[in-house]
Amino acid sequence: MGIINRIFKNETKDNEVSISKINEFFKKKDLAFTNDLSEVTYFICMKVLSESLGKLSIHLKDGDGNKVSNHEALELLAVRPNSYMTPSTFKTLMEFNRNHYGNSYAYLNYRGAKLVEIIPLRPQNMSIIVNNSDDLNSTNVNLKYVYQYSYNGKMYYFKPGEILHLKGGTTTDGFVGKSVREILASTLGSAKESQKYLNNLYKNGLTANAIIKYVGDFNKEKKERLVKEIAEFASNDSNERIIPIPLGMDLVPLDLKLTDSQFYELKKYTSLQIASAFGVKPNHLNDYEKSSYANSEMQNLTYYVDTLLFILTQYEEEFNYKLLSSEERGKGYHFEFNIASILRGDLKSQTESLSKLTTGSIYTINEARNYLGMPKIEGGDVIMVNGSYVDLENIGKAYESIPEEGGEDNDKSTE
Repeated sequence: MGIINRIFKNETKDNEVSISKINEFFKKKDLAFTNDLSEVTYFICMKVLSESLGKLSIHLKDGDGNKVSNHEALELLAVRPNSYMTPSTFKTLMEFNRNHYGNSYAYLNYRGAKLVEIIPLRPQNMSIIVNNSDDLNSTNVNLKYVYQYSYNGKMYYFKPGEILHLKGGTTTDGFVGKSVREILASTLGSAKESQKYLNNLYKNGLTANAIIKYVGDFNKEKKERLVKEIAEFASNDSNERIIPIPLGMDLVPLDLKLTDSQFYELKKYTSLQIASAFGVKPNHLNDYEKSSYANSEMQNLTYYVDTLLFILTQYEEEFNYKLLSSEERGKGYHFEFNIASILRGDLKSQTESLSKLTTGSIYTINEARNYLGMPKIEGGDVIMVNGSYVDLENIGKAYESIPEEGGEDNDKSTE
């Protein structure tokens, strides 16, 4: 890796910018102390997607669909990825980073040939350096790209097989993802501005802007002083909203109603746009205008097919390639998320579904009981089938042994 380090160190230095200039820029742009997570729709979308991944269990199966329990990678994903995280916390953090930053990374820490822990990394500190150097291609180092990670003032370089990489939002080059908040920056900005307007309105006691009428002419300094003093009275913290006005002046409020500007409709439409970009359904935003609790099962199915299916496929493909050997993949080994908890309906729907699956010889009794969280029973691991069922080629054979009417036996019984 020496030649890689030598090439990577050939970096150009940008013009230096002082901290004061940076602060001045953010103050002018009114971007200081802003945070996308403070926008409620964005926060709900991040919460729904992250927790949807966090609550799903993951299994390792062989080519016949049987669960495999003895595997070092499964032990980490299902029990403890590292010393300070549970599996649900790990999956929730990975999905949050994938959506919020556009990329999610985790370091695969091997001790010899054994995988001992999976450690999430900060996406802000990660860069991908693509190998397009002739000097590098001429060496024995066969790497198309490497991961560069900065930590505590040091640079670390990882091979692709050492990093789990999940891309979010969309990607234009196949190497890195781009988050929804980067793509829809203007839409998120509008949502935050509408919330800021409401906050200021509440702060001012729901008092709108006003015009001061007076006779005469004030210079700029006196105008600013007058406005400042009246604004202080109008926005005081006490319940008294009495504003003293000098003699000869008149304070006329500007009557701007939120209903006239369709503020609620615009804010709702913006929220639905943001949720739609994440694939989050309106019912997750508590918007049941076109839905109800009665069709929650169908809503969950739509959410799974339209949103989660693609996300889960990304995770499973990355896990299969990075956590399984080529020999294991050749045998059909693969990781698979258990989506039963998402598609689980009400008690009546569950009962009807499990009953049909059991009597239809698809589930055993114990598999159905395990789905409901109940313990196994003795003799419940066999497939049951209706006794009247026969193979297709044996249809009609049951009637071949029935004696014909009017036979010899019937003649004897009449004697």
